[in-house]
Amino acid sequence: MESTPVNSGIVSEKIRESNLTSVGRANIRELVRLVNQIEEATGVKFIRMEMGVPGLPPCKIGIDAEIEALKQGVAAGYPMIEGVDVLKKETSRFIEKFMGLDIGPEFCIPTTGSLQASMAAFMTAGRSDEKKDTVLLIDPGFPVHKQQLKSLGIKIECFDVYRFRGEKLREKLESCLKAGNISCILYSNPNNPSWICFSEKELKIIGELANSYDTIIIEDLAYFGMDFRKDLSVPGQPPYQASVANYTGKYILLFSSSKAFSYAGQRTGVVIVSDELYCRSYPDLKKYFAYERFGSALVYGALYALSAGTNHSSQYGLAAMLKASSDGEYNFVEEIREYGGRASIMKKLFVANGFRIVYDMDEDLPVGDGFYFTVAYPGLTGGELLEKLLYYGISAISLEITGSLRTEGLRACVSQVSRDQFADLEERLKSFHSHYPVQ
Repeated sequence: MESTPVNSGIVSEKIRESNLTSVGRANIRELVRLVNQIEEATGVKFIRMEMGVPGLPPCKIGIDAEIEALKQGVAAGYPMIEGVDVLKKETSRFIEKFMGLDIGPEFCIPTTGSLQASMAAFMTAGRSDEKKDTVLLIDPGFPVHKQQLKSLGIKIECFDVYRFRGEKLREKLESCLKAGNISCILYSNPNNPSWICFSEKELKIIGELANSYDTIIIEDLAYFGMDFRKDLSVPGQPPYQASVANYTGKYILLFSSSKAFSYAGQRTGVVIVSDELYCRSYPDLKKYFAYERFGSALVYGALYALSAGTNHSSQYGLAAMLKASSDGEYNFVEEIREYGGRASIMKKLFVANGFRIVYDMDEDLPVGDGFYFTVAYPGLTGGELLEKLLYYGISAISLEITGSLRTEGLRACVSQVSRDQFADLEERLKSFHSHYPVQ
Protein backbone atom coordinates (compact mmCIF):
# COMPACT_ATOMS: atom_id res chain seq x y z
CA MET A 1 0.00 0.00 0.00
CA GLU A 2 3.01 2.32 0.37
CA SER A 3 3.10 2.77 -3.41
CA THR A 4 -0.43 4.08 -3.69
CA PRO A 5 -0.95 7.62 -5.05
CA VAL A 6 -2.24 8.76 -1.63
CA ASN A 7 -0.31 8.09 1.59
CA SER A 8 -1.81 4.82 2.80
CA GLY A 9 -1.12 5.48 6.47
CA ILE A 10 -3.03 8.76 6.43
CA VAL A 11 -5.96 7.26 4.51
CA SER A 12 -6.21 4.39 7.00
CA GLU A 13 -5.98 6.83 9.91
CA LYS A 14 -8.75 9.07 8.57
CA ILE A 15 -11.00 6.07 7.91
CA ARG A 16 -10.50 4.94 11.52
CA GLU A 17 -11.15 8.45 12.86
CA SER A 18 -14.37 8.70 10.85
CA ASN A 19 -15.99 6.07 13.12
CA LEU A 20 -17.82 4.68 10.11
CA THR A 21 -18.87 1.10 10.66
CA SER A 22 -18.39 0.58 6.92
CA VAL A 23 -17.13 2.93 4.24
CA GLY A 24 -19.45 1.16 1.81
CA ARG A 25 -22.50 1.98 3.93
CA ALA A 26 -21.54 5.63 4.46
CA ASN A 27 -24.02 8.18 3.16
CA ILE A 28 -22.97 10.77 0.62
CA ARG A 29 -22.34 13.59 3.11
CA GLU A 30 -20.25 11.30 5.33
CA LEU A 31 -18.08 10.39 2.35
CA VAL A 32 -17.71 14.04 1.39
CA ARG A 33 -16.45 14.81 4.90
CA LEU A 34 -14.03 11.86 4.87
CA VAL A 35 -12.56 12.76 1.48
CA ASN A 36 -12.23 16.42 2.53
CA GLN A 37 -10.21 15.31 5.55
CA ILE A 38 -7.94 13.05 3.48
CA GLU A 39 -7.33 15.80 0.93
CA GLU A 40 -6.49 18.30 3.66
CA ALA A 41 -4.11 15.92 5.42
CA THR A 42 -2.29 14.71 2.29
CA GLY A 43 -2.49 17.66 -0.09
CA VAL A 44 -3.61 15.26 -2.86
CA LYS A 45 -6.54 16.40 -4.99
CA PHE A 46 -9.02 13.55 -5.41
CA ILE A 47 -10.98 12.53 -8.47
CA ARG A 48 -14.26 13.29 -6.72
CA MET A 49 -17.25 11.36 -7.96
CA GLU A 50 -19.24 10.91 -4.74
CA MET A 51 -21.61 13.88 -4.80
CA GLY A 52 -24.01 14.89 -7.56
CA VAL A 53 -23.51 18.64 -7.66
CA PRO A 54 -23.26 20.80 -10.79
CA GLY A 55 -19.82 21.18 -12.30
CA LEU A 56 -20.68 24.02 -14.68
CA PRO A 57 -21.15 27.76 -14.08
CA PRO A 58 -24.70 28.84 -13.19
CA CYS A 59 -26.80 30.29 -15.98
CA LYS A 60 -26.13 34.06 -16.18
CA ILE A 61 -29.70 34.76 -17.29
CA GLY A 62 -30.93 33.55 -13.93
CA ILE A 63 -28.32 35.46 -11.97
CA ASP A 64 -29.12 38.73 -13.72
CA ALA A 65 -32.87 38.31 -13.23
CA GLU A 66 -32.41 37.47 -9.57
CA ILE A 67 -30.17 40.49 -8.99
CA GLU A 68 -32.76 42.71 -10.60
CA ALA A 69 -35.48 41.23 -8.40
CA LEU A 70 -33.38 41.92 -5.31
CA LYS A 71 -32.86 45.49 -6.45
CA GLN A 72 -36.63 45.82 -6.71
CA GLY A 73 -36.89 44.88 -3.03
CA VAL A 74 -38.35 41.37 -3.11
CA ALA A 75 -36.07 40.30 -0.24
CA ALA A 76 -38.26 42.32 2.13
CA GLY A 77 -41.44 40.43 1.33
CA TYR A 78 -42.65 36.88 1.91
CA PRO A 79 -43.40 35.12 -1.38
CA MET A 80 -46.82 33.60 -1.83
CA ILE A 81 -46.84 29.87 -1.03
CA GLU A 82 -48.28 29.22 -4.50
CA GLY A 83 -45.26 30.96 -6.05
CA VAL A 84 -44.82 34.15 -8.02
CA ASP A 85 -47.06 34.40 -11.07
CA VAL A 86 -44.26 34.80 -13.60
CA LEU A 87 -42.59 31.54 -12.52
CA LYS A 88 -45.86 29.62 -12.56
CA LYS A 89 -46.59 30.95 -16.07
CA GLU A 90 -43.11 30.20 -17.42
CA THR A 91 -43.10 26.71 -15.90
CA SER A 92 -46.36 25.98 -17.70
CA ARG A 93 -44.89 27.26 -20.98
CA PHE A 94 -41.66 25.31 -20.49
CA ILE A 95 -43.54 22.06 -19.84
CA GLU A 96 -45.55 22.63 -23.01
CA LYS A 97 -42.45 23.43 -25.09
CA PHE A 98 -40.20 20.63 -23.82
CA MET A 99 -42.67 17.93 -22.76
CA GLY A 100 -45.63 18.57 -25.06
CA LEU A 101 -47.98 18.72 -22.05
CA ASP A 102 -50.77 21.20 -21.36
CA ILE A 103 -50.54 22.00 -17.65
CA GLY A 104 -51.97 25.25 -16.32
CA PRO A 105 -49.89 27.68 -14.23
CA GLU A 106 -52.05 27.07 -11.17
CA PHE A 107 -50.78 23.47 -11.04
CA CYS A 108 -47.08 24.52 -11.00
CA ILE A 109 -45.88 25.33 -7.47
CA PRO A 110 -42.30 26.42 -6.62
CA THR A 111 -40.50 24.42 -3.95
CA THR A 112 -37.23 24.65 -2.06
CA GLY A 113 -35.57 22.20 -4.41
CA SER A 114 -37.08 18.96 -5.63
CA LEU A 115 -36.34 17.29 -2.28
CA GLN A 116 -38.88 19.54 -0.60
CA ALA A 117 -41.23 18.68 -3.43
CA SER A 118 -40.81 14.94 -2.80
CA MET A 119 -41.31 15.43 0.94
CA ALA A 120 -44.56 17.33 0.34
CA ALA A 121 -45.66 14.71 -2.20
CA PHE A 122 -45.06 11.91 0.30
CA MET A 123 -46.92 13.84 3.01
CA THR A 124 -50.01 14.07 0.81
CA ALA A 125 -49.96 11.16 -1.65
CA GLY A 126 -48.70 8.80 1.04
CA ARG A 127 -51.65 9.68 3.30
CA SER A 128 -54.39 10.08 0.70
CA ASP A 129 -56.01 6.72 1.46
CA GLU A 130 -55.70 5.03 4.85
CA LYS A 131 -55.94 1.62 3.20
CA LYS A 132 -52.85 2.46 1.13
CA ASP A 133 -50.11 2.89 3.71
CA THR A 134 -47.04 2.05 1.60
CA VAL A 135 -44.95 3.92 -0.98
CA LEU A 136 -43.30 1.90 -3.74
CA LEU A 137 -39.83 3.02 -4.80
CA ILE A 138 -38.42 1.74 -8.07
CA ASP A 139 -34.76 1.29 -7.21
CA PRO A 140 -31.94 2.05 -7.53
CA GLY A 141 -32.71 5.53 -6.31
CA PHE A 142 -31.71 8.58 -4.30
CA PRO A 143 -31.13 7.39 -0.70
CA VAL A 144 -32.67 10.51 0.87
CA HIS A 145 -36.13 9.58 -0.44
CA LYS A 146 -36.09 6.55 1.87
CA GLN A 147 -34.90 8.78 4.69
CA GLN A 148 -37.86 11.10 4.09
CA LEU A 149 -40.37 8.26 4.19
CA LYS A 150 -38.86 6.80 7.35
CA SER A 151 -39.05 10.20 9.06
CA LEU A 152 -42.75 10.38 8.12
CA GLY A 153 -43.45 6.89 9.40
CA ILE A 154 -44.66 5.74 5.98
CA LYS A 155 -44.00 2.15 4.97
CA ILE A 156 -41.65 1.48 2.07
CA GLU A 157 -41.65 -1.23 -0.56
CA CYS A 158 -38.98 -1.30 -3.27
CA PHE A 159 -37.36 -3.42 -5.94
CA ASP A 160 -34.30 -3.14 -8.15
CA VAL A 161 -35.50 -2.61 -11.72
CA TYR A 162 -32.36 -4.17 -13.24
CA ARG A 163 -34.05 -7.53 -13.95
CA PHE A 164 -37.46 -6.08 -14.80
CA ARG A 165 -37.03 -4.05 -17.94
CA GLY A 166 -39.47 -3.97 -20.83
CA GLU A 167 -42.57 -6.12 -20.53
CA LYS A 168 -41.15 -7.76 -17.39
CA LEU A 169 -41.85 -4.49 -15.60
CA ARG A 170 -45.60 -5.02 -15.93
CA GLU A 171 -45.62 -8.33 -14.09
CA LYS A 172 -43.33 -7.06 -11.34
CA LEU A 173 -45.25 -3.83 -10.78
CA GLU A 174 -48.60 -5.60 -10.78
CA SER A 175 -47.36 -8.08 -8.20
CA CYS A 176 -46.67 -5.09 -5.93
CA LEU A 177 -49.89 -3.22 -6.68
CA LYS A 178 -52.46 -5.99 -6.42
CA ALA A 179 -52.06 -6.17 -2.65
CA GLY A 180 -53.92 -2.83 -2.61
CA ASN A 181 -51.60 -1.07 -0.16
CA ILE A 182 -49.54 1.13 -2.53
CA SER A 183 -50.49 4.81 -2.44
CA CYS A 184 -47.87 6.08 -4.88
CA ILE A 185 -44.82 5.06 -6.90
CA LEU A 186 -41.61 7.10 -7.14
CA TYR A 187 -38.80 6.78 -9.68
CA SER A 188 -36.29 9.09 -11.35
CA ASN A 189 -35.95 9.37 -15.13
CA PRO A 190 -33.08 9.58 -16.10
CA ASN A 191 -32.23 7.50 -13.09
CA ASN A 192 -29.97 8.43 -10.23
CA PRO A 193 -27.70 6.46 -9.78
CA SER A 194 -27.78 4.05 -12.74
CA TRP A 195 -28.57 6.54 -15.55
CA ILE A 196 -31.05 4.14 -17.09
CA CYS A 197 -34.00 5.81 -18.84
CA PHE A 198 -37.43 4.24 -19.07
CA SER A 199 -38.62 3.66 -22.61
CA GLU A 200 -42.02 4.83 -23.83
CA LYS A 201 -43.20 1.21 -23.56
CA GLU A 202 -42.16 1.08 -19.90
CA LEU A 203 -43.70 4.47 -19.10
CA LYS A 204 -46.93 3.31 -20.72
CA ILE A 205 -46.90 0.20 -18.54
CA ILE A 206 -46.44 2.34 -15.42
CA GLY A 207 -49.23 4.69 -16.49
CA GLU A 208 -51.67 1.90 -17.35
CA LEU A 209 -51.12 0.18 -14.02
CA ALA A 210 -51.49 3.50 -12.19
CA ASN A 211 -54.89 3.85 -13.85
CA SER A 212 -55.91 0.27 -13.08
CA TYR A 213 -54.94 0.41 -9.41
CA ASP A 214 -55.71 4.10 -8.77
CA THR A 215 -52.12 4.81 -7.83
CA ILE A 216 -50.34 8.19 -7.92
CA ILE A 217 -47.05 8.38 -9.84
CA ILE A 218 -44.26 10.67 -8.61
CA GLU A 219 -41.78 11.20 -11.43
CA ASP A 220 -38.48 12.78 -10.43
CA LEU A 221 -37.16 14.84 -13.35
CA ALA A 222 -34.07 16.19 -11.59
CA TYR A 223 -32.05 15.44 -14.74
CA PHE A 224 -34.49 16.98 -17.17
CA GLY A 225 -33.38 16.90 -20.81
CA MET A 226 -30.22 14.92 -20.06
CA ASP A 227 -30.82 11.78 -22.13
CA PHE A 228 -28.33 13.00 -24.70
CA ARG A 229 -29.03 10.12 -27.09
CA LYS A 230 -31.92 12.28 -28.34
CA ASP A 231 -31.95 15.99 -29.13
CA LEU A 232 -34.37 17.39 -26.57
CA SER A 233 -33.19 20.98 -27.01
CA VAL A 234 -35.63 22.45 -29.55
CA PRO A 235 -38.66 24.10 -27.92
CA GLY A 236 -42.01 23.04 -29.33
CA GLN A 237 -40.59 20.21 -31.44
CA PRO A 238 -40.39 16.49 -30.62
CA PRO A 239 -38.70 14.49 -29.30
CA TYR A 240 -39.81 15.67 -25.88
CA GLN A 241 -38.66 14.72 -22.41
CA ALA A 242 -40.18 11.29 -21.82
CA SER A 243 -42.83 11.15 -19.10
CA VAL A 244 -45.53 8.98 -17.59
CA ALA A 245 -47.78 12.05 -17.88
CA ASN A 246 -48.61 10.89 -21.40
CA TYR A 247 -50.24 7.73 -20.04
CA THR A 248 -52.00 8.64 -16.78
CA GLY A 249 -53.79 11.60 -15.23
CA LYS A 250 -52.60 10.89 -11.67
CA TYR A 251 -49.07 12.22 -11.57
CA ILE A 252 -46.70 14.58 -9.78
CA LEU A 253 -43.60 15.82 -11.59
CA LEU A 254 -40.57 17.00 -9.63
CA PHE A 255 -38.58 19.61 -11.55
CA SER A 256 -35.23 20.96 -10.39
CA SER A 257 -33.09 23.89 -11.54
CA SER A 258 -29.97 22.35 -9.98
CA LYS A 259 -28.69 20.30 -12.92
CA ALA A 260 -30.51 21.69 -15.97
CA PHE A 261 -29.46 25.26 -15.16
CA SER A 262 -26.56 24.64 -12.72
CA TYR A 263 -28.55 26.61 -10.15
CA ALA A 264 -28.23 24.20 -7.23
CA GLY A 265 -27.18 26.78 -4.65
CA GLN A 266 -30.51 28.59 -4.82
CA ARG A 267 -32.49 25.47 -3.90
CA THR A 268 -35.37 26.24 -6.23
CA GLY A 269 -37.52 23.70 -8.03
CA VAL A 270 -41.14 23.22 -9.02
CA VAL A 271 -43.67 20.53 -8.17
CA ILE A 272 -46.10 20.04 -11.05
CA VAL A 273 -49.39 18.28 -10.35
CA SER A 274 -51.84 17.05 -12.98
CA ASP A 275 -55.14 18.92 -12.96
CA GLU A 276 -57.00 15.63 -12.39
CA LEU A 277 -55.01 14.86 -9.25
CA TYR A 278 -54.86 18.46 -8.00
CA CYS A 279 -58.65 18.78 -8.00
CA ARG A 280 -59.45 15.32 -6.66
CA SER A 281 -60.84 14.91 -3.14
CA TYR A 282 -59.34 12.40 -0.72
CA PRO A 283 -61.37 12.40 2.53
CA ASP A 284 -58.55 10.74 4.48
CA LEU A 285 -56.34 13.81 3.98
CA LYS A 286 -58.56 15.65 6.48
CA LYS A 287 -56.89 13.66 9.25
CA TYR A 288 -53.66 15.55 8.58
CA PHE A 289 -54.67 18.78 6.86
CA ALA A 290 -57.60 21.18 6.74
CA TYR A 291 -58.37 20.06 3.19
CA GLU A 292 -59.42 16.94 1.39
CA ARG A 293 -58.73 18.34 -2.08
CA PHE A 294 -55.29 17.03 -3.00
CA GLY A 295 -53.84 20.28 -4.35
CA SER A 296 -54.99 22.32 -1.36
CA ALA A 297 -53.54 19.76 1.05
CA LEU A 298 -50.24 19.76 -0.84
CA VAL A 299 -49.86 23.55 -1.03
CA TYR A 300 -51.59 24.93 2.08
CA GLY A 301 -50.98 21.90 4.25
CA ALA A 302 -47.66 20.25 3.43
CA LEU A 303 -45.70 23.05 1.74
CA TYR A 304 -46.96 25.68 4.19
CA ALA A 305 -45.79 23.52 7.10
CA LEU A 306 -42.41 22.86 5.51
CA SER A 307 -41.29 26.36 4.57
CA ALA A 308 -44.21 28.74 3.92
CA GLY A 309 -42.87 29.53 0.47
CA THR A 310 -39.73 29.32 -1.62
CA ASN A 311 -36.82 31.79 -1.85
CA HIS A 312 -38.35 34.90 -3.37
CA SER A 313 -35.60 36.26 -5.63
CA SER A 314 -34.56 32.88 -7.04
CA GLN A 315 -38.08 32.35 -8.35
CA TYR A 316 -37.52 35.28 -10.70
CA GLY A 317 -34.15 33.81 -11.71
CA LEU A 318 -35.68 30.45 -12.59
CA ALA A 319 -38.58 32.13 -14.42
CA ALA A 320 -36.11 34.03 -16.61
CA MET A 321 -34.16 30.87 -17.47
CA LEU A 322 -37.32 28.98 -18.34
CA LYS A 323 -38.57 31.86 -20.49
CA ALA A 324 -35.29 32.16 -22.40
CA SER A 325 -35.34 28.40 -23.02
CA SER A 326 -38.95 28.39 -24.22
CA ASP A 327 -38.28 31.39 -26.47
CA GLY A 328 -35.33 29.59 -28.07
CA GLU A 329 -32.89 32.22 -26.82
CA TYR A 330 -31.04 29.87 -24.47
CA ASN A 331 -30.17 26.23 -25.23
CA PHE A 332 -29.91 24.71 -21.78
CA VAL A 333 -29.40 21.20 -23.17
CA GLU A 334 -26.35 22.26 -25.15
CA GLU A 335 -24.85 23.77 -21.99
CA ILE A 336 -25.15 20.56 -19.97
CA ARG A 337 -24.19 18.21 -22.80
CA GLU A 338 -20.65 18.51 -21.42
CA TYR A 339 -21.56 15.93 -18.80
CA GLY A 340 -22.20 13.35 -21.50
CA GLY A 341 -18.82 14.10 -23.06
CA ARG A 342 -17.05 13.62 -19.75
CA ALA A 343 -18.90 10.38 -19.02
CA SER A 344 -17.98 8.89 -22.39
CA ILE A 345 -14.27 9.43 -21.77
CA MET A 346 -14.30 8.39 -18.12
CA LYS A 347 -16.20 5.16 -18.79
CA LYS A 348 -13.61 4.18 -21.40
CA LEU A 349 -10.79 4.82 -18.91
CA PHE A 350 -12.42 2.59 -16.32
CA VAL A 351 -13.20 -0.22 -18.76
CA ALA A 352 -9.65 -0.12 -20.16
CA ASN A 353 -8.37 -0.83 -16.66
CA GLY A 354 -10.42 -3.90 -15.79
CA PHE A 355 -13.68 -2.33 -14.64
CA ARG A 356 -17.08 -3.02 -16.14
CA ILE A 357 -20.25 -0.95 -16.38
CA VAL A 358 -22.90 -2.35 -14.02
CA TYR A 359 -26.14 -0.85 -15.37
CA ASP A 360 -25.18 -1.01 -19.01
CA MET A 361 -28.41 -1.40 -21.02
CA ASP A 362 -31.77 0.30 -21.53
CA GLU A 363 -33.68 -2.74 -22.74
CA ASP A 364 -31.90 -3.32 -26.08
CA LEU A 365 -29.96 -0.02 -26.15
CA PRO A 366 -26.70 0.85 -24.36
CA VAL A 367 -27.24 3.23 -21.45
CA GLY A 368 -26.44 6.79 -22.50
CA ASP A 369 -23.58 8.96 -21.30
CA GLY A 370 -24.67 11.51 -18.74
CA PHE A 371 -24.38 12.76 -15.19
CA TYR A 372 -23.75 9.32 -13.62
CA PHE A 373 -22.44 5.92 -14.52
CA THR A 374 -21.90 2.71 -12.54
CA VAL A 375 -18.76 0.56 -12.31
CA ALA A 376 -17.61 -2.67 -10.67
CA TYR A 377 -14.31 -4.51 -10.41
CA PRO A 378 -13.95 -8.31 -10.47
CA GLY A 379 -13.65 -9.96 -7.08
CA LEU A 380 -14.60 -6.92 -4.98
CA THR A 381 -17.83 -5.83 -3.36
CA GLY A 382 -18.87 -2.22 -3.76
CA GLY A 383 -17.79 -1.41 -0.22
CA GLU A 384 -14.40 -3.04 -0.69
CA LEU A 385 -13.86 -1.29 -3.99
CA LEU A 386 -14.87 2.10 -2.60
CA GLU A 387 -12.45 1.83 0.32
CA LYS A 388 -9.56 0.64 -1.83
CA LEU A 389 -10.05 3.44 -4.36
CA LEU A 390 -9.63 6.04 -1.61
CA TYR A 391 -5.94 5.06 -1.45
CA TYR A 392 -5.72 5.93 -5.15
CA GLY A 393 -7.33 9.36 -4.79
CA ILE A 394 -10.68 8.32 -6.29
CA SER A 395 -14.04 8.64 -4.52
CA ALA A 396 -17.57 7.49 -5.39
CA ILE A 397 -20.51 5.95 -3.49
CA SER A 398 -21.52 2.34 -3.12
CA LEU A 399 -24.63 1.19 -4.98
CA GLU A 400 -25.55 -0.60 -1.77
CA ILE A 401 -27.00 2.58 -0.26
CA THR A 402 -29.19 3.24 -3.32
CA GLY A 403 -31.38 0.16 -3.03
CA SER A 404 -29.51 -1.59 -5.80
CA LEU A 405 -29.04 -5.33 -5.60
CA ARG A 406 -25.83 -4.91 -7.59
CA THR A 407 -23.83 -4.67 -4.38
CA GLU A 408 -20.56 -5.10 -6.26
CA GLY A 409 -20.93 -1.69 -7.89
CA LEU A 410 -20.26 2.00 -7.37
CA ARG A 411 -22.01 5.12 -8.61
CA ALA A 412 -19.67 7.63 -10.22
CA CYS A 413 -20.73 11.23 -10.82
CA VAL A 414 -18.87 13.10 -13.57
CA SER A 415 -19.77 16.66 -12.67
CA GLN A 416 -16.85 17.53 -10.38
CA VAL A 417 -14.21 15.89 -12.58
CA SER A 418 -12.70 18.42 -14.96
CA ARG A 419 -11.13 17.36 -18.22
CA ASP A 420 -7.68 18.41 -16.99
CA GLN A 421 -7.98 15.63 -14.36
CA PHE A 422 -8.43 12.86 -16.92
CA ALA A 423 -4.68 12.17 -17.12
CA ASP A 424 -4.52 11.78 -13.33
CA LEU A 425 -7.57 9.53 -13.39
CA GLU A 426 -5.98 7.32 -16.03
CA GLU A 427 -2.72 7.01 -14.11
CA ARG A 428 -4.50 6.20 -10.86
CA LEU A 429 -6.67 3.57 -12.53
CA LYS A 430 -3.62 2.00 -14.13
CA SER A 431 -1.93 1.89 -10.74
CA PHE A 432 -4.98 0.29 -9.16
CA HIS A 433 -5.25 -2.26 -11.98
CA SER A 434 -1.58 -3.23 -11.60
CA HIS A 435 -1.98 -3.74 -7.85
CA TYR A 436 -5.21 -5.70 -8.26
CA PRO A 437 -4.79 -7.64 -11.50
CA VAL A 438 -7.90 -9.32 -12.83
CA GLN A 439 -7.62 -13.08 -12.48
